Amino acid sequence: MSGEPTGLRALKKRITRENISHHATRLFLERGFDNVTIAEVAAAAQVAKMTVTNYFPRKEDLALDLRDMFVDGPATTVRERAPGESALAALRRSYLSAVAAHDPVIGFSGPEFARMVTGSPALVARLREFHDDRERALAHALAEQTGAAPDDIRPRVVAGQLGGVLRLLFEETLRLTLDGRADDEIARRVTDDTHTAFALLEPALGDYAVRPAA
Repeated sequence: MSGEPTGLRALKKRITRENISHHATRLFLERGFDNVTIAEVAAAAQVAKMTVTNYFPRKEDLALDLRDMFVDGPATTVRERAPGESALAALRRSYLSAVAAHDPVIGFSGPEFARMVTGSPALVARLREFHDDRERALAHALAEQTGAAPDDIRPRVVAGQLGGVLRLLFEETLRLTLDGRADDEIARRVTDDTHTAFALLEPALGDYAVRPAA
C-alpha cells in the first residue's frame, strides 16, 4: 500500500489546525480581532494563506473555533439522554456538569478573550449565528427523537425555550467574566441560575421527550 496512513494524516491535520488557532488567538488578544488579517495569521503560523482558509473558511471562526461543540452539544445531549430522562433533565444535567468543569464552550473564556469577543461587532454577530444554529439543531433533534411530523411546531417551540435559557446562561457567564469575577464565583452563581431557569420550564417541559425505559 502506498501513501500516508489515515491516522497520521488526521494527526497532522489536527496539529496544523491547532497551530493556526493558537497563533490566531494570540494575535487577536494582542491587537484586537478586527486589526489582524488572515495573511498575518498565516505568516505567524508559517503556513499559506489558503491553508488557513481551508481550515477556517471565515475569519470569525479562527477566534470562535469551538463552533461545532457549541452548536451540536445540546442536540447530542438530547440524543444520548438516559432511559426515563426528559430532554429538559438531560440538558440541565449536562449544563451543570459543564459549569462545574468551567467549560469554555459555555463561556468560561477568561476576561481577555471575553473582551476581545464583545469588542468586535463581527464576532458578536457570528456568535449570534451560533446561538441560532444551535437552536435549529436542537429542534431537529427533538423532532427526530419524538417522531414529530414535519409541520409539528412543538419541537421548534421547545427548542426556542431551551435555547433561550442556554443563551441567557451563556450571556450571564460572559457578563460575570467581564466584571472580573473568578471562575469559581461565576460557577456558583451560574449553577444557581441554571437551577432557577430550568425549574421555570419544568411544569411545561418536564415530561416532554422522555426517553422510553429500555
